[in-house]
Amino acid sequence: MPASNARALEKAKTLPADTVILDLEDAVAPDAKDDACSAACRTLVEGGYGKREMVIRVNAMDTPWFADDIKSTCASKASAILVPKIRSADDIIEISNLMDRQGAAEGLKLWAMIEMPIAVLNIAQIAETAPSTRLTTFVMGFNDLAKEMRAEQDRTLFTPAIAQTIMAGRAFGLNILDSVYNDFKDPDGFAQECRQAKAYGFDGKTLIHPAQIDIANREFAPDENKITEALAIIAAFKDPANAGKGVITVDGKMTELLHLQQAEQTIALAEAIAAASQ
Repeated sequence: MPASNARALEKAKTLPADTVILDLEDAVAPDAKDDACSAACRTLVEGGYGKREMVIRVNAMDTPWFADDIKSTCASKASAILVPKIRSADDIIEISNLMDRQGAAEGLKLWAMIEMPIAVLNIAQIAETAPSTRLTTFVMGFNDLAKEMRAEQDRTLFTPAIAQTIMAGRAFGLNILDSVYNDFKDPDGFAQECRQAKAYGFDGKTLIHPAQIDIANREFAPDENKITEALAIIAAFKDPANAGKGVITVDGKMTELLHLQQAEQTIALAEAIAAASQ
């Protein structure tokens, strides 16, 4: 949501989204940057967003607004600060240290936009900073990445970047969100991309329009068949007859402890979704 749009900020209080990102960057004109930052911080103080995770996307490090954005957002009630145009591990360390110096609350996290070619090349080193910094989440930005690559908006071109980012992120315990889908009037195409993103291993997808929320929620949630299968696996491993076994048979399929872990993750996700909808 553009932080400069009061109507959008109010509407966000009613949307079934897990997270609301208040944008100070691309969605805000240069002459409205300062007012947008003030509006974002004021909005978070006023509250009314319930269980939604509130994130502020600041302007990039090489812009004249970055320092003031960080100072203001560190004093806000945000859950995380999203920084665009990250290039290196040194960027993450510098921003995290700056947040510390600004007296940011311990729970204020750092999210990083992965949208520059050099960031993809440096992705393992960037992810490696997570244990010692505030970094918790990668957000893919394929619009900017396509621009920097002088490429067409063809998702297949980003497959190597997707794989590298997900592997690096998982190696160091990071959450990873897929890029936006630009055509919000194409629900079928959006649903297909959500399914692909889930198959790749993304935790969720960033959105540009409220019309995309219900589709994303449906596609990223485990379906009934998946839940039934997961419950069967958990029950089978709890059966005293299978105590101590690393490999068992469930519904005619060889099932290992790694499948038990996946089943437990599926049920945890389903339970979290159910709790959030109450």
